[in-house]
Amino acid sequence: MKTVSPFLELEDAPRVEVSFDGRTLSLPTGANLAASMLAAGIDVFRNTPVSGAPRAPFCMMGACFECLVDIDGITRQACMVEVTEGMLITPPHSAEVRHEPS
Repeated sequence: MKTVSPFLELEDAPRVEVSFDGRTLSLPTGANLAASMLAAGIDVFRNTPVSGAPRAPFCMMGACFECLVDIDGITRQACMVEVTEGMLITPPHSAEVRHEPS
């Protein structure tokens, strides 16, 4: 199994703490959330509701929805969100999908 992420981070970027599924991560503020989580070693963002198969970002441009996570209680695509301090991120667990208000 591959252990090193092919995603690189800028060394001097200011960092903030976020929580993913109970783990504290230090991610670059303002960076793309999906890319930052991948660079931090998170390789499974969620599991499919039917088979339980692991899923992670695929397209990185908002088309595939493989990177869905709950951010502060709202289901979002991680590849379409910037990192901000204090984010509470969890895999989406319920069949009910909440979307960010327009």
